[in-house]
Amino acid sequence: MATTPQTNTSLEAIAEILRGVESVAVCGHVSPDGDCLGSQLVVYHALENLGKNVTCLLAKSDPVEAGLRFLPGIDSMVPAAEFSGTPEAFVAVDVPTVERIGDAAAAVQAKCPITVTVDHHASDTAMSAYTYVDPDAAATTMLVWKLAELLGAQRTPEMALCAYTGLVTDTGRFQFQNTDKAAFAAAFEMVSAGADPAAVAREVFQNRSIASLELERIMLSRMRFGFDGAYVASYLTRADFEQTGAVKADAEPLINSIRAISGVRVACMLREEPEHIRGSFRAKDDTDVAAIANTMGGGGHKAAAGFTLHGPLEQAIERVDAAVAAALGVDGEADGWKAGDIRL
Repeated sequence: MATTPQTNTSLEAIAEILRGVESVAVCGHVSPDGDCLGSQLVVYHALENLGKNVTCLLAKSDPVEAGLRFLPGIDSMVPAAEFSGTPEAFVAVDVPTVERIGDAAAAVQAKCPITVTVDHHASDTAMSAYTYVDPDAAATTMLVWKLAELLGAQRTPEMALCAYTGLVTDTGRFQFQNTDKAAFAAAFEMVSAGADPAAVAREVFQNRSIASLELERIMLSRMRFGFDGAYVASYLTRADFEQTGAVKADAEPLINSIRAISGVRVACMLREEPEHIRGSFRAKDDTDVAAIANTMGGGGHKAAAGFTLHGPLEQAIERVDAAVAAALGVDGEADGWKAGDIRL
């Protein structure tokens, strides 16, 4: 995992660049979360308030998860594959690499004369001509919230709601290790500007479907522990989703349930998809799960990361168990179960 991000400019310089253009496309990463969508919409509202022609793009055509559809401006978002405009500037937020902007890479980003990235994921590469990355920021919405101020845009309640949603989701409701005084100071500003924490909590965290609870029951029935309880893992198959009628978003909260177990340092969830296995890590101590994910081609934050593997689920389990064992400095045969010893 890179420790020196490819930052070559400042937020002040980016604000000056964006003030000088008339049309902008804003995009985040595939499978957008609260920080990604919130960041996009903060930029969208800020530039619209300045009279710019702004389009918010979805990196892929997948629907936005139900718990984030309340965000103001979400209905204006356009799948990148369906966008035929030629904006002057392309702004990527909460995404470090061109591979992660999905359909927007060829459809939009490659055609724009001005490319900008604002992010908090450290990376050893840069995809934009102007890149500002702050890996110490708890959420990218903290950075675009500041950018909106530098642009001279009025920071409206709608913008504050989007920014707060990104911050509260990327800090795990202010429970993850990235929660610091800067995060609380930013949250104070956002709430003061009109964000409603109770409304965000209802929409994002208290809005689960019955199918999601059914998935959790299945996931808990398969959970197993290793390395003296420091590691907990489980998985879901495609058949589980078909059986329960669940969608991908229904599985998003599940890893936090097993992360919360006493003694757990690292939690992992694997989800079988049509063409690959999608994995998620969460850490409860100072274990760097982004570094573990990086060994499998993934990445993220120190306390929350993801990765994609190809091949059978059994092989994915074995590979992940071995990677966690190496990171925790323990024997993969420890605690009475062999790495990957799951009955599918």
